[in-house]
Amino acid sequence: MQRSHPPSSTSTSSNSISASTTLRRHLHQSESSADLNNQEGDLTDPRPWESRGNPRSYGSKRDVYLESPTSSTPGDLPFYAHTSDEMETRRRFVEKQFNPTEGSTEEKVELLDDQGKWEKGHGAGPGVGGRRGLPPRQRIGGWRGIMAEHEELIWTVVYTLLSMITRYWRIGAANYVVWDEAHFGKFGTHYINRDFYFDVHPPLGKMLVGLAGLLSGYGGGFEFKSGVEYPVDVPYTSMRVILATFGVALVPVAWWTAGEMGWSRWTRHWVTICVLCDVGWLCISRFILLDSMLLFFTFTTTLGLVKFHNQRHDPFGDDWWIWLVFTGWSIGCVCSVKWVGMFITALVGLYTIEDLWDKFGDLSMPIKTYIQHWIARIGCLMVLPFIVYASCFKIHFMVLNRSGPGDAQMSSLFQAHLKGNDFAESPLEIAYGSKLTLKNYGYGGGLLHSHVQTFPVGSLQQQVTCYHYKDDNNNWIITPVWGANPVDPDGPIQYLQDGDTIRLIHQSTGRNLHSHPIAAPVTKEAYEVAGYGNETVGDENDLWVVEVVDDTSRSYKSNGAGHDKIHALTTRMRFRHKELNCYLRAANSVLPQWGFKQVEVSCTKDNDKKDKHTYWNVESHWNDRLPPGNAQLYKSPFWRDFVHLNVAMWTSNNALVPDPDKEDILASKPFDWPFLHLGLRMCGWGDSQIKFYLLGTPIIWYFSTISLGIAVFLVAYYAARMQRQYKDWKQDEWDHWLYVGKVAFGGWALHFFPFLIMGRVTYLHHYLPTLYFAVLMAGHVLDLMIFSSIRRSQFKKGIWFALWAGSVVLSFWWFKDLALGIYGPVNDHWGWMWRISWNIYN
Repeated sequence: MQRSHPPSSTSTSSNSISASTTLRRHLHQSESSADLNNQEGDLTDPRPWESRGNPRSYGSKRDVYLESPTSSTPGDLPFYAHTSDEMETRRRFVEKQFNPTEGSTEEKVELLDDQGKWEKGHGAGPGVGGRRGLPPRQRIGGWRGIMAEHEELIWTVVYTLLSMITRYWRIGAANYVVWDEAHFGKFGTHYINRDFYFDVHPPLGKMLVGLAGLLSGYGGGFEFKSGVEYPVDVPYTSMRVILATFGVALVPVAWWTAGEMGWSRWTRHWVTICVLCDVGWLCISRFILLDSMLLFFTFTTTLGLVKFHNQRHDPFGDDWWIWLVFTGWSIGCVCSVKWVGMFITALVGLYTIEDLWDKFGDLSMPIKTYIQHWIARIGCLMVLPFIVYASCFKIHFMVLNRSGPGDAQMSSLFQAHLKGNDFAESPLEIAYGSKLTLKNYGYGGGLLHSHVQTFPVGSLQQQVTCYHYKDDNNNWIITPVWGANPVDPDGPIQYLQDGDTIRLIHQSTGRNLHSHPIAAPVTKEAYEVAGYGNETVGDENDLWVVEVVDDTSRSYKSNGAGHDKIHALTTRMRFRHKELNCYLRAANSVLPQWGFKQVEVSCTKDNDKKDKHTYWNVESHWNDRLPPGNAQLYKSPFWRDFVHLNVAMWTSNNALVPDPDKEDILASKPFDWPFLHLGLRMCGWGDSQIKFYLLGTPIIWYFSTISLGIAVFLVAYYAARMQRQYKDWKQDEWDHWLYVGKVAFGGWALHFFPFLIMGRVTYLHHYLPTLYFAVLMAGHVLDLMIFSSIRRSQFKKGIWFALWAGSVVLSFWWFKDLALGIYGPVNDHWGWMWRISWNIYN
């Protein structure tokens, strides 16, 4: 809008002054004429408005003009008005001109909009309670001016320092391995030693644990056994501090996120104080664990989502792209720490679906632009997270290049490239009399295994299972059928070929691999596979026919005639039972405790040639009469290893189910979490050691859970009023309130309800990411009911804030010993706090 200059005549100038006075009277009808010339009510005062008002109120009011542009409230920001057509504007120049054609007087008002955000009416952001949407700032002298100019930065620094104090305080006091440090500290050791291992979680968090150890000077010589005291050469305090930094960052990230939600300052501070003072988040951040990293990336993903939403007025702009890419990167990181990150990914996905659906109904949007929106979201929210996720596995494979305890979870070809593994030196061609191990080729498959224990059901014969770790009980010997000539150690070598009928003898126990028409213990529709007889005792049910599927090192197509030699590592084959015509299969069905939770091996009646769980290959191979193999023949593609490891992780994760034969006093059910019915003891409970108990701050957990129900009631209440034609909300305000509620409630539901249908064992720490969205919902309810919609003075709002924040801080102070460590024997020094937590534990 161009500025319109008044005519130079004296009468016109007089008319302009009169118009300015009329406008002031219109904006401030309730004020006297004397009030128009003082401080913030006088539009002609050339001083900056900041110097005419209280700097403490700068940017702190959402509803400056409460009822209409003609009303004002003492203490509110000047020159603010809410109308149905525009956002906050500042009126400075008023001119009055006479229009001779119409015989009327026109008033012209120029609206200053330095960034275009007021006119667009988008982006609540921290401007409602922070910076976005405010008029151009003019500097104020002194410390008040610094506070007004750099308020966001100042509070970020303050909360970061407070977070550092709570997270770092006496972090090294417990000089022994606490809880799951026994697992994740050991995984960090494997990265330093470069030994391959297996775990049910993706590798990013554990690589960061290894990096923390490397930066701290840890040499990788400690075993991290639970409860064992750290030796002097293990810098456990430095490792805890580095990993606790992720927990420190939760507080400023929560401050920024609350600002982007468009809440008042009171609400922003309350939400941030909740994140700062929750004992659960504090406790879990002080050890060598993955949870602080999982929480950090959950927080950053939420921040990226709301930041991107607030840039919707400027699609394909620089900030729009930055926050879209940031959200995608954060999704990739949170999923690379733990698969629980898929829940926050689902939240972003639901938001994206709704956003694209709304744009689909925008008839003013060109189809080309709509397609660009799809491409941008697919690239940034799907392709980019997958690249981050896959890159973590690529680095994982590159770093762990030595043979380790997790080798058996991977394919034989992958293991052949690990240093210290002798697979590549094994003889290439298999012969009768060879000792070998058989690896199931299905994803998550293990090694064919047997032990002296017998089945408690079925035939009661010796158990045959699949085991995922190297063991002498995995060794089998290729033997001719009953009645055939035994293997002559000095005679000609007889190679194993496609179509041969053989016996497989378990080396340790001498039992034959055997199947019979008895139902398998878990897979009832298949036959049981067991160990039976010995080298001289057996029957026709011990015979198996070798059927080659293919060979990865050569071009092979079976013509039904056989006569192709079996190769170690590269040949995939099936074992068909001679009498029952069933196929040896291991499909990740887990046996009960009597089977040591190992994988069931059965003989399936279905002849599915594409079922990889019936594929087997020779992994280790020993035969002194045969020459060593050629390592150049063994190649394992990255993507095959990537899929194989992820399926193995999924299979092992699903196997973490509660054991009915064993009571887990630490486990809890999902409905135990919202109201803290059960905590988590994290260490031993001797009088002479420091004790830790994972328990949230009660006032935060209780009120956050209750707020979920209050929010549902408020939605129903206002929806009913709108149906009855009450005008409580403007459309943009109602849409924004629903959007924030959907982010908070949707994030909570997606993180909580899946645990209700999961079969795996759960603990209190699984609820910690869920709690964040409950806290956001609590802030959303407080902002509507107390700090915003209920029209109270600043003083009364301050009283309410002091009550809420004070209760949080006081509750934190009483329960902080549970997170910072209880020293010495239990006594009355901390009295009732201990008794309450002990009763919850019991």
